[in-house]
Amino acid sequence: MNTIRTVLIDDETDSIESMKLMLQAYDQVVVVGTFTSPVKALAEIAQLQPDLLFLDIEMPRMNGFELLEKIPHPDFQVVFATAYNQFAIKAFRFSALDYLVKPVNKEELDAVIVRAAKQHRLQSGQLQNLKQQLRQGHITKIAIPGQYNVTFIDIKDIVFAEASGNYSNLVLHDGSKMLITRKLKDIQEVLEEQYFLRIHRQYIINLNLVRSFNRNENMLTMITGDQMPVSRSQKDRLIEKYGWL
Repeated sequence: MNTIRTVLIDDETDSIESMKLMLQAYDQVVVVGTFTSPVKALAEIAQLQPDLLFLDIEMPRMNGFELLEKIPHPDFQVVFATAYNQFAIKAFRFSALDYLVKPVNKEELDAVIVRAAKQHRLQSGQLQNLKQQLRQGHITKIAIPGQYNVTFIDIKDIVFAEASGNYSNLVLHDGSKMLITRKLKDIQEVLEEQYFLRIHRQYIINLNLVRSFNRNENMLTMITGDQMPVSRSQKDRLIEKYGWL
């Protein structure tokens, strides 16, 4: 079992002590440094060589984003501790960045530690994507982590999303597919706020990329030629979206 060298950065001493206590339950996690000052943390991170950073966002003098921007090539994974609102949490998720909402839930921490053991490192594009979406106030891109890098997809280029067990396939405008490690219901949270609709337990479709709808057979055809059923429960919602149906 590989050891996960961990650093905690939070301006609240109580939050650090609470996290240290929770992390004692994980044999592979070794806390090698704790800081209430992001400035002091920045001066010592390189020497500590962490695999994992638990990082508060809102801190005096330097917030979590500013700290990361001052590290040229971060060679560690980051988990943001946040009390942000629901939209911001979606922005974290769709930038493929780990986060924990205070007060920290043990089940969510379990999942974070499992992912940390896979040693996925922070990539600058993820942070940039997150900050852009927080500024815009709406989600425009989804980050898809690969083995060595992260791919960013414009939401408008997604023709439909298809459930695949605990994962989902995104089918893009050019007909290509991308597997993502999220359930369809998780994607639905963000996509349906825009121009998507879940038409079936298996599918979420881009309403702008529908070619035709056979009302007799309750069957949609997308611009890629893919055909998919519309469930009875969702047919009325689909008709409502398209006033001309």
